[in-house]
Amino acid sequence: MERIFRDDVAREMAGHDFLTIADLSSEQFQRLIDAAQVLKQARRAPWTRRLLEGRTLAMIFAKPSTRTRVSFEVAMYELGGYALFLNPQDLQLGRGETVADTARVLSRMVDGILIRTFEQAEVEELARHATVPVINGLTNTFHPTQAVADLLTLREHKGDLHRLVVTYVGDGNNVAHSLMLGAARVGMELRVCTPPELAPDPEVVRMAQQKAEETGARILLCHDPAEAVDGVDAVYTDVWASMGQEGERERRLELLRPYQVNQELLSRARPGAVVLHCLPAHRNEEITDEVMDGPQSVVFDQAENRLHAQKAILTLFLGTEPV
Repeated sequence: MERIFRDDVAREMAGHDFLTIADLSSEQFQRLIDAAQVLKQARRAPWTRRLLEGRTLAMIFAKPSTRTRVSFEVAMYELGGYALFLNPQDLQLGRGETVADTARVLSRMVDGILIRTFEQAEVEELARHATVPVINGLTNTFHPTQAVADLLTLREHKGDLHRLVVTYVGDGNNVAHSLMLGAARVGMELRVCTPPELAPDPEVVRMAQQKAEETGARILLCHDPAEAVDGVDAVYTDVWASMGQEGERERRLELLRPYQVNQELLSRARPGAVVLHCLPAHRNEEITDEVMDGPQSVVFDQAENRLHAQKAILTLFLGTEPV
């Protein structure tokens, strides 16, 4: 158990940023999933309270959140540290201070910075100027912390991730992007099924497919939901209009109606296939109540696993002492 926090892989990760899964090796990404599983099993063990004892995390939230905020705050508390929530109104960022200066100031006072914001470039600029680890809590392009929880959930319910077949149905958004990169790192087959107009970013697809060659993973794009879900081990969906896309809502609803995860679509998957959704869900839009509350849904296990994923991320990147 102790080995995963103190060997060469852990030492490689300590003190570094977690901005996108693309920056991690396959071994490093799988270590995050392993660590999350260990910390989940040991949630109330006394030794876990020492992992981040005396450490502080500044959390910058330009976008509202339920799961990200609660999971990181609870994670820091249960690991013995302290989380400081900051919204734009609490920071001089909202009054014209540069990202670079904010990074320099916070680095003098805290041990790590979590940021949840709109543009990936802002996260990268913060990381360039910070001297403590920066964690990407979500941008319009990537949601790497979510992918750790997703793959932990799949491992718990389906076993070995290598060669697992999963279909993501809906909008080719930040969740889809990070899921592609995560799948590439663990050797999964991931089918990303979207309307052509809402396909994932071609550069992210290229990156994921390139990294998939290293593990034997397959990252496939398609547009027919029934064909994409045929015989898969898991079906994943997300909201059709994310934060900042409210003005496109009606257009997106029209494009995505055929991509609803309902019982008819799910019946095409393998018996025992599981259903994932990163939440919040717009029930009876992208997913029906029947499926979300049904026996194949692992949505709330997935939500809980955000906590355990955040613990793994914090423990490994903030660079704790060996337990």
